[in-house]
Amino acid sequence: MLISVYVPLVVTAVLSVLAPRPARRLAPRRAAWALACTALVTTVGWTGSLALLAFSGVAQIPQVAAEGRWSVPVLRAEDPVHVTVAVAGALVLLAGFVSLVLAAVRQTRHLLWARRECARVPGDGELAVVDADAPQAFALPGAPGRIVVSRGMLRCLDDQEREALLAHERAHLRGRHHLFQALWRLTAAVNPLLRPLAEAGGYVLERWADEEAAAHVGSRKAVARAVGRAALAASAHASSPPALAVTGGAVPQRVRALLAPPPPRRTLPIAGGAFLLVLCCAGLASAAFDSDRMVDDAQRARCAVTAAQFGGDAHFCCRHHGPGKRHG
Repeated sequence: MLISVYVPLVVTAVLSVLAPRPARRLAPRRAAWALACTALVTTVGWTGSLALLAFSGVAQIPQVAAEGRWSVPVLRAEDPVHVTVAVAGALVLLAGFVSLVLAAVRQTRHLLWARRECARVPGDGELAVVDADAPQAFALPGAPGRIVVSRGMLRCLDDQEREALLAHERAHLRGRHHLFQALWRLTAAVNPLLRPLAEAGGYVLERWADEEAAAHVGSRKAVARAVGRAALAASAHASSPPALAVTGGAVPQRVRALLAPPPPRRTLPIAGGAFLLVLCCAGLASAAFDSDRMVDDAQRARCAVTAAQFGGDAHFCCRHHGPGKRHG
């Protein structure tokens, strides 16, 4: 456990630095799924490692050891984690839990707001055109979701560009991109190191919708024009774009990507990321196994001492606390 418990922490730090850049160059849909898997797996590894480090410190508290019926000296001998490291792990884990709760509350409020807005916008169909001069276009997740476009935005675009804009927003709804966003925000709340993945994920989702719109319209240039004109019109009114809006993300990079050929299917970054995720899972599993074995050894040692003091059968006691068994 001394080394394996730190493997998920190192893998998380490495992926948070290395993953965002290649993700922006991959096919957007694959990149979005890759970033989602990376965020989920590394968060599990991160929290699991911190929990094991915190346990190694808590388990050495005499009152806890007495309740668990294990030997503190044996724990210290088999898992020499400094108490400072254990306390730091516990504090980071606690801070991550509090941050996760707050982020979950914000996400729930946002989802409820989106559902209320879906019910409030005029009309019963998928598309809702609002009578506003400010250029706006965005998707509201819900059941099944709505596309909100202002008349000011429609006046800025020609017919083909309007079709591209609507196809972009439909791609957001069809791909349930708000779930990807929620996952990245929650995992980044648990572990701030994952914030670069969340930022890259927002860009990837817009690129995913751009590519689907280009496939629907049949013209990458038309989508590039729609994205550029919509962004210029929105910036003229100095309004920040809502989530899942055609004007969201890094617009110049999106336009350049649309004016270039579709991104090729690259397997090396995906394979490299998958290897690191497997390494993260293996490190956590090894650390958990070592921690379980460590507790078993500490319980057997405590049992043997107790048996020797009261003249019991120490050999039977050690068999009773063998691997996979717990003293009741």
